[in-house]
Amino acid sequence: MPFTIRTDPVPVSRARPRRVATTLSGLLCVSALCCRPVQGGAASTEVPSGVSASSGLGSSRAAPSGVASSGVADHPPGLLKSEFIFETAPFPACHASTIVETKSGLVAAWFGGTAERNPDVCIYVSRTEKGHWTPPVQVADGVGFGAKRLPTWNPVLFQPKRGPLMLFYKVGPTPPKWWGMLITSTDNGKTWSKPRRLPEGILGPAKNKPVQLANGDILSPSSGEDEEGWRVHFERTSDLGETWSTTPPVNDGHDINAIQPSILFHPGGKLQAVGRTKNKKLFEIWSEDDGATWGKMKLTDLPNPDSGTDAVTLKDGRQLLVYNHNSDNKTKNQGRSPLNVALSPDGTQWFSALVLEDDPTAPNGFAYPAVIQSDDGLVHITYTWERKRIRHVVIDLAELKLRPMSHGEWSQ
Repeated sequence: MPFTIRTDPVPVSRARPRRVATTLSGLLCVSALCCRPVQGGAASTEVPSGVSASSGLGSSRAAPSGVASSGVADHPPGLLKSEFIFETAPFPACHASTIVETKSGLVAAWFGGTAERNPDVCIYVSRTEKGHWTPPVQVADGVGFGAKRLPTWNPVLFQPKRGPLMLFYKVGPTPPKWWGMLITSTDNGKTWSKPRRLPEGILGPAKNKPVQLANGDILSPSSGEDEEGWRVHFERTSDLGETWSTTPPVNDGHDINAIQPSILFHPGGKLQAVGRTKNKKLFEIWSEDDGATWGKMKLTDLPNPDSGTDAVTLKDGRQLLVYNHNSDNKTKNQGRSPLNVALSPDGTQWFSALVLEDDPTAPNGFAYPAVIQSDDGLVHITYTWERKRIRHVVIDLAELKLRPMSHGEWSQ
């Protein structure tokens, strides 16, 4: 079915895109059974890279991995492409996307249903084929855990250097009572194994992707939400999820209430974790022994409205962070606008890079980003768009205009 998308131009000097207004038409085929696809393609706005660069990293000018490229003028420097992964779907609400690159292209997942916490919430997957996203396919649900169907939560995709594609997710009535699940794919996300429950005491990644260490261990950034507060911990497997070990919580859940860490690599074998808090600022914590032990958690200068974030270590050693640069969670969308991209040479001094969305009145806002860097050097981000869609954007690092931030203030 044909569709159109209209984008309001924004002066490049501001580097602050307005909301993208869309007009879409499509055919909906409701999916009621696991692994049955839903028709509906992706609406996209693609952006050329013909703007001056001010960051130092050169990158490929080829089309993004798994997507085609064409030109639309007057977009913020560095933004190559912006698209919805699906036009229509059998669920009215969706959230908590994740993205990974495989040998066959990009794979994304999210949860969708009537609303978060409802028992009809399932895990959906879409892949790129011939430059387009495939229709969403339901791959996991909360059936089979007793008399009542339960909601699913927070899928996380991870592709180890060797082994099958992994998809972690949660099942349970609420975050304090959920447990970790895992399915795998040996054909880059086309088909999936039967689900298996992770061992008692192992939750899997809370929201953001694991990392693979030099020795092959997979380190999973996890957290718990219970009567002890919001506390971060880290889980480890050396055999692709067959057996696990875990650290104790690395914060007390009182001074800093923190969840959903992302893990970053630094020289000398150091690791840094950053993430969400209830304290109106992002947290950070460091390890000097590949995540076996961690130092004292502290708050950064960067604001956080109690909303999910994600970060990734780039091929050139810099750190890239996607987050809501806002400490006010009392707005109409709980502070989940704007949605920002920042870069840092060392994980401490951050530079303003890009504003992906900025509309404080948007219902439910723009939140829960996931970010990766593909083999061609481009950055791919997915995020929740008003709880109705999942948006995918592609960034060329060489075209970003970086501006230093002082004391956590976004630099225009």
